[in-house]
Amino acid sequence: MHLSGTDRATMAADGCIFHRTLTRSRPAPNQASSCSPVVCRESLHVVDIRRYSRDPASAIYFPQAVLSGEDLYDVTLTDGDCRLQVTLDPGLNRLVERRVLKPGSALRNAAFIPALSAQLPECPGASADRDSYRLVSVQVDEEEEEKEEEEGVRRSDADWDSLPWFGPSEPAGALLPLRASRSVFLPLWNNVDYSGEEWTEAPPTDSLEEDEEEEEEEGRQPSVTVSELRERFLSGRRGVTRGAIQHQLIVRIINKSHLMYYGRTDRNCECPYKAVLQACDRTGSVCVVLWNSVCVSWYRRLELGDIISLRRFRVKQHYQAEVDDIEVSVNSRNPAAQLCIVSESSVSPESVPPAPSHSFYNSKELQERRHGSLCDVIGLLTFAGRSERVRNKDGRGAGLLEYRWLRLEDGSSEQPIVVKLFSTSQPETQLKLHPLSVVVCTRLRPVTTQQNPAWLYLTNTTYTQVYCTGQGHHRRMSYRRLQPVRSFLRWLRGQEDQQVLSRALIGGFFIFPPPPVSLETLMRERRGEIGFLQGAELQRELERLCYRERRTFCLQATVSMVTYSCTGEEERCLFWTDRPWSSPCPPSFRAPSSSPFCPTSPSSSLSASTPRHAGAPRRSGRRRKLLMPETPSKRRPLLAVQTEPNRTEILFEASMEFVVPAGEEDEDDDDDDDDDSSSYATAALPPTFSPVATETLPLRFDYNHREEQAAAVAMGGGASAESFGSAPRDYYTVRLRALSDGLTIDAVFLPHLSSSSHRHANTWTSILSQGAFSSHTPPPSPADLIAMAPQLANQRLVCVLEACHLGGARTELVLSRGFHLKD
Repeated sequence: MHLSGTDRATMAADGCIFHRTLTRSRPAPNQASSCSPVVCRESLHVVDIRRYSRDPASAIYFPQAVLSGEDLYDVTLTDGDCRLQVTLDPGLNRLVERRVLKPGSALRNAAFIPALSAQLPECPGASADRDSYRLVSVQVDEEEEEKEEEEGVRRSDADWDSLPWFGPSEPAGALLPLRASRSVFLPLWNNVDYSGEEWTEAPPTDSLEEDEEEEEEEGRQPSVTVSELRERFLSGRRGVTRGAIQHQLIVRIINKSHLMYYGRTDRNCECPYKAVLQACDRTGSVCVVLWNSVCVSWYRRLELGDIISLRRFRVKQHYQAEVDDIEVSVNSRNPAAQLCIVSESSVSPESVPPAPSHSFYNSKELQERRHGSLCDVIGLLTFAGRSERVRNKDGRGAGLLEYRWLRLEDGSSEQPIVVKLFSTSQPETQLKLHPLSVVVCTRLRPVTTQQNPAWLYLTNTTYTQVYCTGQGHHRRMSYRRLQPVRSFLRWLRGQEDQQVLSRALIGGFFIFPPPPVSLETLMRERRGEIGFLQGAELQRELERLCYRERRTFCLQATVSMVTYSCTGEEERCLFWTDRPWSSPCPPSFRAPSSSPFCPTSPSSSLSASTPRHAGAPRRSGRRRKLLMPETPSKRRPLLAVQTEPNRTEILFEASMEFVVPAGEEDEDDDDDDDDDSSSYATAALPPTFSPVATETLPLRFDYNHREEQAAAVAMGGGASAESFGSAPRDYYTVRLRALSDGLTIDAVFLPHLSSSSHRHANTWTSILSQGAFSSHTPPPSPADLIAMAPQLANQRLVCVLEACHLGGARTELVLSRGFHLKD
């Protein structure tokens, strides 16, 4: 017997949790919708979360809520039998912003309030014959999630898309926002990338694409040029300044901007996007602006170097030009522009636009050319950082900008090319960025610091694009014929996979440029305004952080404890503490990693004192307690060499993407020989401290699991990183006691992940101020460094802390610098 989608939905709904719960909330005929919430006591799961910006009518849906932010969220839930799309009450937005509520989350006591769509303003996602609901309160069942993870169950991978929708009718087409007149959703974590199946690489089939067959045989010729358009517009000719241009313009794309979202809460616009293409023909260049739904239809389709034909566009004054200039406006209505991609062979030879130009610089040239024009780079990726976010500082909103750090090698110098890469509206490409990829970044700008001009890095401009091996990008691009690219490929073919793998890292905490190494320089960089926080103020600021948001804070504190441990072995650690353990406590427990705060003051409300066994002997303070029987006396190597089948197979494959077909060529580590374990004293219990987060330590790059590792360090990843080995596994934890209010904070300290270029003695004072061991002398062993920890007793420090929220209740706090305050 064949069942329709409606029949399956009806059969599933009759016995599903949604049916039993939500039918109680439906008003009787001729009655208004009830405002009393209906609580579902049974377990539900989150299938997906979608974000969009509200519009002027959105406030009607939330009469009791204070709409302080711009975002709204629609959440797809399942009871195992059906799916239901609901709107998250704005008061619960923080659950998403801090990634407490996420795809796969198990929910309890979900409370819904019904809102009949027919009684409310029309939105694209609402339907008159479908009831809609608002989720007003919920409990995220973290214990259920942990249990599922232990059992190897990943709810986010379940086949929920095949489940029927709850209600009398299925959604018509793709899901749309329920509480605003928007035609597309935003990505969860930035406003630059696209999100949803509507953004396609396939050319549209509607009226935007003109029929190409008529002109293919005799060759295309433009009926108007860029210079003619500019001259006619600036001279004020009525046909150009007011009407749509019916003539054909043929230009080549020489630069492509990222997407620009301009949605505002006080304006109605279903698809508030624009993108700018810098294009040219043989007479000049012009900006072509794609507006609104044209971006959805064409942005992914258009690439650097494409030749496009335009008709029915408007010419306007360029809104950013310093002198009088024009821009070509391409919209889907008033009028509906005609746009298509044409092959170079179909354009008459005298009308073929010039190819894009590139300005490649290698690492040596970049060091010599610190200022000047924009640049393109090519290199072998040896480090791909985790995705993080930073507050937008340009004053145009409080959005968060997503970025990651890359380190490229090209063989021209010992100095790598460091790139701070923000979103480029290429989410699939950025997700594939992993070590041993050959990466090209275009239109970057150099950034230097006053502290040390040698700390040069590159970052985005509006037109930055990134291309990498594995996706066929390089085969399509004209830069593969350029001499700088060919020189790099010659160096690449001389590299061995094993050597590159030995230094390849992915994810982990990373900071660049290095912070100042003196308090005076720090104050000069901040113009005397360091902005010291009290311990309680720091705690509040950390609670305000959104998921993967990165911020820097300063605190005056003393050190009350130092520990050295390895991941997964925190109960066997080296440590020093400045005070005796005097209070009888229950058996040992490990502090949760939910917060870096661990106050020991009796007046604090956050935690009790450090536990020990009841009846255990009291230990004197300011002495080291050693619990690791096999502690290395010298720093261990960061990486172990991995076994690969062929020593150049990976890099050779990467280089093959640059091969130009025939006929297209142009004419032109320390030994581990000491073991002090016999002299170590064993304490009854380790101190209580938060283990380092999985995301903090970089991972050894594993080429066979490259896609899984790349996903683990991306936004929304992290938990899956536990299955990969970090490099290194060891770390220090420093417990800081704020001078202002006595609140104590645990911060991770990683002096062995970087080396200082300054010559200094490896004392605690110099190591904290440099943030690293001296590169001119052998580093102290962990046992020796813990033995020197009494140097820190009663020292007042200015601590520079790097904070990053890792999702849920986890916040990473890394001590990057500690400056001794002299009397």
